[in-house]
This record gives sequence, structure tokens and C-alpha cells, in this order.
Amino acid sequence: MIPIRDDIKTHRTPIVNYALIGINVLVFLWMFLNSGNLEEIFYSYALIPANLLDGIQANDIMRIFTSMFMHGSWLHLLGNMLYLWIFGDNIEDRFGHLGYLLFYLAGGIAAAFLQIIINPSSQIPMVGASGAIAGVLGAYLVMYPNSRVYTFIPIGFYARMRLMPAIVVLGLWFLLQLISGVGSLGALDQGGTAYFAHIGGFIFGLVMGWLFKRGGREPQPAPPHWN
Repeated sequence: MIPIRDDIKTHRTPIVNYALIGINVLVFLWMFLNSGNLEEIFYSYALIPANLLDGIQANDIMRIFTSMFMHGSWLHLLGNMLYLWIFGDNIEDRFGHLGYLLFYLAGGIAAAFLQIIINPSSQIPMVGASGAIAGVLGAYLVMYPNSRVYTFIPIGFYARMRLMPAIVVLGLWFLLQLISGVGSLGALDQGGTAYFAHIGGFIFGLVMGWLFKRGGREPQPAPPHWN
């Protein structure tokens, strides 16, 4: 099940969301062009939980942020950017440009720390925007519970495009993270997907989205565009 786009219009041009996507792509291209030094890049800029056991240093704080913009493969990058493209613009619409940027980064921090709490002695570098984007998904679910998502559903040799409720698309996504996260508890040191980062980011987004929505804030309509 692959989401393609949602049916919610935005009032603002999502310049921060565009910038985040652009930075992620540029960082990946830089890593690709320096593929001969990937191990050094990962251990210099990725977040390694075990390094925090002796206390958080300045470099560790830097790595929390730099790791959010690193990806391990084209598929990793494209999957994350697809979800950010579809759902991020609406959250920026509600939070405003600066608010959205701060929310996105805070979601990435929350995601990283839950993964660290679950597996604090891991020496495997953590990379990816998934945790921050999971925060976006959680906030979207709270703020737009009645929205619908055009979803590509492959069925054997056939494929269907269906307009599905966002609560189903994102609810199933989160359920998959929970099941996979619990299933990974016995093999955390073998690497793979940081499911608890996804879970932590999503829960953070749910809470922040609920708090923001409870405040009754709505985006200010943009001036009309004349053709």
C-alpha cells in the first residue's frame, strides 16, 4: 500500500517542507559521491547510542540533527521523501513555517531518544528522516482525521488506486511499526530498521497535534491568486 497524495488543500506555500526534502536529497547525493568514505561519514555524522553512555557531548548533539538528513539507500530516501511530500505540507500549513521546522526537528529528537532508551548500548549508526516524518504523520492523523489519501494498492499482478481514509492508511502504518518493533526486540543489535524511532516520533506527533488542535488554531488564508 503506497500513498500517492491526499485530498487536503493548503493555504501556504510549504517552503520549509520543500527545503527539508531538498536538504535530504542533497545530503544523500553528497554521500553517494563520497561512497568510498561511507564508513567514516556514518561514524562521523550518524547517531550512535552507545556513545551517549558516558554522557552527551557537543558532537553527540550535532549528530542528533545530522543523522536526520542521512539515508542508507535510494529506497530509504525515496520512501521517506514520499511521505514527507504528501503529509508535510499540511502540517506546515497549520503550524506555520517556523513552527513546522521546530516541530519537525523536535520530532526527530523524540524519535531518536526512544530508540536510544530501548537499545542504549547499540553501536550501530542511526540514520534517516523516518523518526521526524513519523511525527508529521502523527500530527496529520490528529489534525486531519477525516481526510482521504489516494493509495496505490498492488494485488498480485494487478494494481488498484483507491481513495482511503487517512486514519486507515496511517493507522495501519503505525500498527505495522508496533508489530515490527516488538518483533525486533530480540535482535536489536543486528541492525535494520529503527522501529522504535518511528513509534516515538509518531507518538510525539500525536501529542503535539492534539495540543495544537486543542488550542483551536487555524491557518490564516493566503491572499487569492489571480490567473
